[in-house]
Amino acid sequence: MHKHQLSVSLYLNYFVHGIGLIILTQNMQALGQHWQAPLATVSYVISGIGIGRLLAYFILGNLSDRFGRKVFVNLGMLSYLIFFVGMAVVTNIQLAYGLAILAGIANSALDAGTYTTFIEMGGRQGSANVLLKAFMSAGEFLLPLLVANFEAQKIWYGWSFMLAAAILIINGVLLNRQQFPAKNQSNSDAVVVGQQQSKTRRWLATVGLAGYGYTSMALMILYTQWVSLFATRTFHFSSVLAHWLLSLYSIGSITGVLVIFWLLRRGVAETKLLVAMNSGSLLALAVICFSPVASVSMLAAFSFGFTAAGGVMQVGLNLFIKCYPHIKGRITGIYFTFGSLASFTIPLMTGWLSKQSVATAMRFDLLVGLIGLAFVGLAAWALHMPATLNQERQRINHIDRQIVRLLNQRFDTVTTIGELKQQQQLPVLDQQREQRVLQQVAVKSTQTAHTPYLQAIFQAIMHNSRAYQTDLHKEDMKHD
Repeated sequence: MHKHQLSVSLYLNYFVHGIGLIILTQNMQALGQHWQAPLATVSYVISGIGIGRLLAYFILGNLSDRFGRKVFVNLGMLSYLIFFVGMAVVTNIQLAYGLAILAGIANSALDAGTYTTFIEMGGRQGSANVLLKAFMSAGEFLLPLLVANFEAQKIWYGWSFMLAAAILIINGVLLNRQQFPAKNQSNSDAVVVGQQQSKTRRWLATVGLAGYGYTSMALMILYTQWVSLFATRTFHFSSVLAHWLLSLYSIGSITGVLVIFWLLRRGVAETKLLVAMNSGSLLALAVICFSPVASVSMLAAFSFGFTAAGGVMQVGLNLFIKCYPHIKGRITGIYFTFGSLASFTIPLMTGWLSKQSVATAMRFDLLVGLIGLAFVGLAAWALHMPATLNQERQRINHIDRQIVRLLNQRFDTVTTIGELKQQQQLPVLDQQREQRVLQQVAVKSTQTAHTPYLQAIFQAIMHNSRAYQTDLHKEDMKHD
């Protein structure tokens, strides 16, 4: 199995998925003209995507545990291919609605097969799930530019659909040359989390993480739907500034993905990330909802995107899967089903609240954020457990990898120093220099009890560095 090549294909699917999420909204006017229907009818067709997700997530998640991940990645790609090609040429509204439902099913199938595959690749591939958000954002960023260019050049709107279809065809060939990991295999972290929880704690963690599946999606939907209108009507910001709050949210989101990916690779615990990010998003949202200062709102919008939409939803899924490592597909389906429920219910609730005022609808997001933080806190408490020998050894392994990398760099520098000493005819041993190194170790050590042991380690390092320089000098003498 070539993990790198398989990962590239899976990420490319989510670039196309990002296009699929907004391609109907970006082509609403062109589709309305093609169907000879008002925009309200086009909006009705778009709602079919949410119906498809709601119908398919739980079913496909369960089936992926039984039949494997590759089947459902291919099902998602094929469904999206039919959607893109069909939607470009269809004229019948009922058929178009069916294709929109198929796009929702495609989304569900890709999630059921992809998130689980990254977990099953082993190592720290759970962090790779976070990057899926970045590729989705890239597709969502580039498509509007492409559509705008087509409109300016009076090019057929359907080419945007056909381009996505072409990428899927090429990627389908590449992906089906790759071997997928065995389904439902468990890494040691997942086994530890799954085995050491009591039934009560696992049930509480399930409630917390499933609830977070709802609130994390609700938080983002509500913000993107209402922030621009809220800023103009409540604080009388200009239209440009109000829309800029949404753009800054997107920039913060992409930045957050990269930072969270890096933090997970560094071994930061998912529970700590969830609590920290949700606390930060609630604070940023409070600033947006109550600060009339434009510069402060802009900074808060970036911070909210960073903390609420920077891949933290994927972190929650990773943690949920660790609780049930043998039914990853089912858990993925449950988690995103709750997210789909948010997609369906939040617009209804905020539509009702907006009758009172837009500010009421927007500030309802604070309640959603607070409930989300409570769910995350519940999950973090339920999953808290004393350190285990296996976990601590994994931490040691991670630290050892860093030490080896730094020692490689040190020995590369030792090589250069040895060459310079030869040129200047200096001895290999420099006792004063070594004494200064040991003194620096004592100064830098944060634990006095560790200091003599650290100095002994550095004496061994310097001893081996001298031996290495001597051997290099002998090799040079032989060649001469």
